[in-house]
Amino acid sequence: MKVAFLTLGCKVNHYETEVMAQAFERAGDLIVPFEEKADVYVVNTCTVTATGDKKSRQALRAAKRQNPNAVVVAVGCYAQMDPDALLSMPEVDFVLGNLHKPELPALLRRHLEGAPLPPVDDIGLVHDFEPMSAVRSDRTRAIIKIQDGCNNFCSYCVIPYARGRIRSKPPQDVLREFETLVSEGYREIILTGIEIASYGGGKGETFTLPELLELLCAHIPGQNQLRIRLGSLEPRIVTEPFASFLAAHPAICPQFHLSLQSGCDEVLARMNRKYDTARYTRSVQLLRQYLPKVMLTTDIVVGFPGETEQQFLQTVEYVTATRFLKVHAFPYSPRKGTPAAVMSGQLGGPEKARRVKALSTACDAVRHEILASQTGNRYLMLAEDCKNGVYRGYTENYLPVHLEAAPGLSGQLLPVVITGLQGDTLSASLSPSP
Repeated sequence: MKVAFLTLGCKVNHYETEVMAQAFERAGDLIVPFEEKADVYVVNTCTVTATGDKKSRQALRAAKRQNPNAVVVAVGCYAQMDPDALLSMPEVDFVLGNLHKPELPALLRRHLEGAPLPPVDDIGLVHDFEPMSAVRSDRTRAIIKIQDGCNNFCSYCVIPYARGRIRSKPPQDVLREFETLVSEGYREIILTGIEIASYGGGKGETFTLPELLELLCAHIPGQNQLRIRLGSLEPRIVTEPFASFLAAHPAICPQFHLSLQSGCDEVLARMNRKYDTARYTRSVQLLRQYLPKVMLTTDIVVGFPGETEQQFLQTVEYVTATRFLKVHAFPYSPRKGTPAAVMSGQLGGPEKARRVKALSTACDAVRHEILASQTGNRYLMLAEDCKNGVYRGYTENYLPVHLEAAPGLSGQLLPVVITGLQGDTLSASLSPSP
């Protein structure tokens, strides 16, 4: 069979799409682009926002239009949260939630032979990490999913319901995948999960994220040959011992997506976030104290129920003062079953859009200032694809770089010096040392 995939949402979804694609390939199937005619279309859905739901439905309908005789499969978070709604769509033939994704080829074949649709299991009852092998491709980066689930229950978020409780991949299992990827020549390995700061915090788990990182760093061969990048972090993990640990392990990239969501304490409290801006600022200060090259990114939810104009402006002031390299600003989206969906003070779409635009404009100006200040700085760039003699890649702290250099350098970590800024990308030249 020809099988096509479309993925919406986070890095975990992208990882799991690759896992499913490899499972189909092992079953003898051919993976083709989503835009081509296929026998099976798999949409890995997202439900974090209403926009994610809408895009998921649009993709499912588009798949059926491309081949009315194809089997259209919905998997992922939207499928986990509302399987009946997806099954009611005439375009959808098969629904699978956030469990058993590696088994999708076998489950689908059994269904096509007449077996009933498998039920979407209650993911809240699951406490063991579902085995998934490392993703391998022809790219320069690889991803290892080390954790799933979330126990935070923020008032606006459906992820604990869509992904279940915290559960982590055992350290030795992570190490085996890590060593395989190292042997295959990858130079950057991303550790991802729904909330990786909680790694080792699940039922019966007795390990921690620093212990895992210590284990992996001890198995990196040579110097400047490989780097580890972490996924999104909850700010409370950043204590002085944690920041000191990061500084002592230079293979860990000094770039972190540090969740914020709002720069106003009153809004953070209504969101049921477990920190205030003072605690968040302390995390930022520690990272910048111990890691001089560190760059930070974050997410902001704009227009949360009850957010006044003054509270919004407070967020703008706090976020721009913190000087993030990149801020992803999203309008608040009511999610059925969450406390925030029934809070008073729901804002209209146009007002939320205005605030998103205002915040994004202010943050883009800060990003430009940060990039423009980089001339003369030295970094290690991971050279990715090369077009017309120009390599595209990122530094260890996630600065976007273009480099003119001789052919044959793709996939290598190269010492560069920043020479200027062109649009939103830094230009660089090779340097004798980082």
